[in-house]
Amino acid sequence: MTKNFARHSLVAAIAAIATTGVALQAHAATEVNLGHTLSSSSHYSVGADAFKETLEELSDGAYTVNEHPSGSLGGEREMIEGLQIGTVDFVITSTGPLGNFVPETYVLDLPFLFEDYEEARCVLDSDLGDELLAKMSDHNLVGLAWSENGFRHMTNSQREIATPEDAEGLRVRTMENSVHQEAFRQMGARPTPMAFPELFTALQQGTVDGQENPITVIVATNFWEVQDYLSLTGHVYSPAVVLGSPIFMDGLSEEERGWFEQAAQASAEATRAEVSRLEREGVELLEEKGMTVKTDIDVAPFQEAVEPAYEIFTSEYGNEMLERVQEKASNC
Repeated sequence: MTKNFARHSLVAAIAAIATTGVALQAHAATEVNLGHTLSSSSHYSVGADAFKETLEELSDGAYTVNEHPSGSLGGEREMIEGLQIGTVDFVITSTGPLGNFVPETYVLDLPFLFEDYEEARCVLDSDLGDELLAKMSDHNLVGLAWSENGFRHMTNSQREIATPEDAEGLRVRTMENSVHQEAFRQMGARPTPMAFPELFTALQQGTVDGQENPITVIVATNFWEVQDYLSLTGHVYSPAVVLGSPIFMDGLSEEERGWFEQAAQASAEATRAEVSRLEREGVELLEEKGMTVKTDIDVAPFQEAVEPAYEIFTSEYGNEMLERVQEKASNC
């Protein structure tokens, strides 16, 4: 009887181990990668954390998210290309380079298009914003949610900028976006497009004199170490967007796709909240770090100077989308 009991116990133990192994295999988490170009302390990273927490909770651990900050998967353009070929699963990116892939989104990068955050968010959260997200599927991308960078301002290492004439001759890094480049060209600056991961070193070495980004990015990237002057021009509202790879998304069930959509929305909401916080506190921090901040700027001369950027946009893409955005903004 003792031998039979031992034999049955051994069989039961082997069966238990086998069952456990099958269960572990069945519940092994699928890892997905999410990239962005900012640091792990940035507003993008706050959004990445919210994406991860929401997805892992909704999927009960079936999916886990690996964040790749600081451009470790490449610049924004490279990561968007990675989405199209399936080497990257998800990206939080500014819309600056997105127009190269989805021309309809160029309209969002027109200077002085929105008056304030409330108006910009209202437009992007409307049916028009949903329409622009949907258009991304025509270009082998999945638009999941409108996130945010904030209103863009100018920094440089040479002098205070209070008028467009003050920018004349400055080598200013811009995004790889023809609308942005033309706006700075009209101010007399020398726009120099380059990928964001290259920017800090370029400023440090004097390859460019200045750059333009929201307070969120200026704070997250420690630009006070290589820039002396900040001018609160607010010349462009900079949305961000959570994008997915169609190669990855097409392999999901309807329920799983819903998890990722909810995770993207949570990411966008968390990022916007962080942008709002940094808008309140960031300028004071930058002043404490030694930057000279010009706050009382008359934007009218800047608006007049960059007007040709609108002509370039409409001559290539027409007036329809611009007029629809403006109409929607006026009703917000």
